[in-house]
Amino acid sequence: MSKTFKALSVLLSYPGEDLKSAVSEIEAVLMQESILSETAKADIKPLLADIKNKDVYDLQEIFVLLFDRSRTLSLNLFEHVHGESRDRGPAMVDLLETYRAGGLDMDSSELPDHLPILLEFLSTRPIEEAREILGEAGHIMLALAERLKRRDSNYAPVLAALAEFAEAEVTSEMVSELLSVADDDPEDLNALDDVWEEAQVTFGPDPNAGCPVSRDMLANMDPTTPNTQPGIAPVTKH
Repeated sequence: MSKTFKALSVLLSYPGEDLKSAVSEIEAVLMQESILSETAKADIKPLLADIKNKDVYDLQEIFVLLFDRSRTLSLNLFEHVHGESRDRGPAMVDLLETYRAGGLDMDSSELPDHLPILLEFLSTRPIEEAREILGEAGHIMLALAERLKRRDSNYAPVLAALAEFAEAEVTSEMVSELLSVADDDPEDLNALDDVWEEAQVTFGPDPNAGCPVSRDMLANMDPTTPNTQPGIAPVTKH
């Protein structure tokens, strides 16, 4: 079990005054535990400084532009591997059951594949199990880290640190496939509206059910739909 994953989960969550006040504690956890490499720890320090020193409204604007208005930077992992595919629903159910089997009963409005939720779960698991689970999403971490680096974002080292821990392959064909998708422009609101209007993601047996946003809605989906394996599924071509 590791507090490092909990700390990283908080860093990748919507920033508020509570996060600003917890920076010193987060830094202490990251520096004291040996989960991340010394280089990774040093690279994350500029983000910690930003959170500590910048106005909270500026932090929130940056976060929204990156993760809420850039679909290619979504922290919902299955967005990158399944997109609008019907495979996403069974994968969500499977991941939710993995959480429950591990003792995590979600009380968040976020979807189970939301990276901060996954990291919170991994903070309760043995290190090698955490590495194995995160390794299934390692190519996503690498792609997100590269996209954030292109935008000169101090969030990039967090994703890079997770990819390093997961021992993700930098030359992975799956990484190249993810990066082949053009970056979103978070300032182009018309294009963003068009993208999300087209992306009517549906989970479960009802094609008109829409996109669930809570644990209860996911729990009510049919768990008998076939899936390849638990955890984060690999990239599939559509």
